[in-house]
Amino acid sequence: MTSPALPQPAPRSLRPQPLWVIIAAGSVITALSLGVRSTFGLFLDPVIDSIGSGRGAFALAVAIQNLVWGLSQPVAGAFADRYGSGRVLGAGGLIYAAGMVLMSTATSTGSLYLSAGFIVGIGTGAASFAVVLAALGRIAPPERRSMALGIATAMGSVGQFLLVPTAQRLIDGRGWEAAAVVLGLVILAVLVFAPALRGSAADHTDPSEGAGDAVPLRTELRRASHSGSYRMLNLAFFVCGFHVTFVATHLASYAEDVGQTREIAASALALIGLFNIFGSLTAGALGGRYSKSKLLSIIYALRAVVFAGFVLLPTGGTTTLVFGALIGLLWLSTVPLTSGIVVSQFGTAHAGTLFGIVFLSHQVGAFVGAWMGGSLADRAGSYDPVWWISVGLGVMAAALHLVIDEGPQPDPPVRTGLSPAPLGGAAALLALVGTAAVLTVGSAAASAEDGGATEEDVPRPTPQLFCPIHPIQID
Repeated sequence: MTSPALPQPAPRSLRPQPLWVIIAAGSVITALSLGVRSTFGLFLDPVIDSIGSGRGAFALAVAIQNLVWGLSQPVAGAFADRYGSGRVLGAGGLIYAAGMVLMSTATSTGSLYLSAGFIVGIGTGAASFAVVLAALGRIAPPERRSMALGIATAMGSVGQFLLVPTAQRLIDGRGWEAAAVVLGLVILAVLVFAPALRGSAADHTDPSEGAGDAVPLRTELRRASHSGSYRMLNLAFFVCGFHVTFVATHLASYAEDVGQTREIAASALALIGLFNIFGSLTAGALGGRYSKSKLLSIIYALRAVVFAGFVLLPTGGTTTLVFGALIGLLWLSTVPLTSGIVVSQFGTAHAGTLFGIVFLSHQVGAFVGAWMGGSLADRAGSYDPVWWISVGLGVMAAALHLVIDEGPQPDPPVRTGLSPAPLGGAAALLALVGTAAVLTVGSAAASAEDGGATEEDVPRPTPQLFCPIHPIQID
């Protein structure tokens, strides 16, 4: 005779936790990760004074950080899907902290590229809001998923509000080296909250959503590569990266060009962070009730209207502050909706990887918006061409979202003959075409601004690399 099997307790890693605990932990991780990164602009002047280099060296370090962050995001998402988000977030926190501490010892541009660029870029990718949002998308029930994603996204601005002034006081009182070490210790707090998001995709996947763990990643990547809606989602998120990084990098310079003080520009950037909290929460709440794709279309169209109004209306302090508040409402409100569409299209099993690919497109747009945006402004002698490019990109993204299908995507056709280009090749081609288009439009605008002057009459500016974080000096 055999005794009946007794029910076994669920493994500790799979025991359910209150949803508010999971959301709170993910929100704190997002606040720490984005908050620490938002302080890098404060380090620019003291770091280059210390190592004896120009601003281009720090700019290149931050550019490396952006690209490594974007490139590592799909890898971090894949590891989170397979081995658990908590483990990846914890490892990212350790790498992030190591990069900050190593940055405090930088005495040359090479060590700066390695620490602030490469190592912090990897750490940011692993301990990023993209990994957090993918985890929340799996864990939260469908009816509360959009709101959970909105809360976690909004908390990034809370971290910025708390850590930026703290870092400035540390730099003024103890020096930039000590400030970098303290921020490295702060980011270690990720290890405390990461276990709340433990569990792999298989642990939390709902088979009813069509994303069972029996579907291999290769199959889902092939399905995504054949999805026109997923490709359009990548292209639209490229626009988001262009918009937010161009504004964050060059708003202060533009304000000075039109006769505003840097204090006004700094206040506008602060309003962006403040109103982003409300915008992200509102987008998360509305995304649970209405079409996410249609909401994104409205957001991008409103961005285009706000950009156009900012350029056309008479310049003044009030105009700049109102612009900061309005664009803040539209700032990161795209993130919970975009990540929610990825989950709706492909389910939860490989959400980290697939949203990581979309986020890579965002980072390519960020690089173009920061660096190429400044370069075109130098060539034209004005930021106006870049503002109008931003308007056009906003209209394009709004149109794309009108035709994006946010429902489950169909299986790819049976492979015959040559297979289509992989997602990586398509992304590279997209980046190449987008960069060429921006350069072409900018060159034409610059030629128009020059008024037909000869090459001898118009001095050519020295090419510069614009960093994704523009320093703001407040007297």
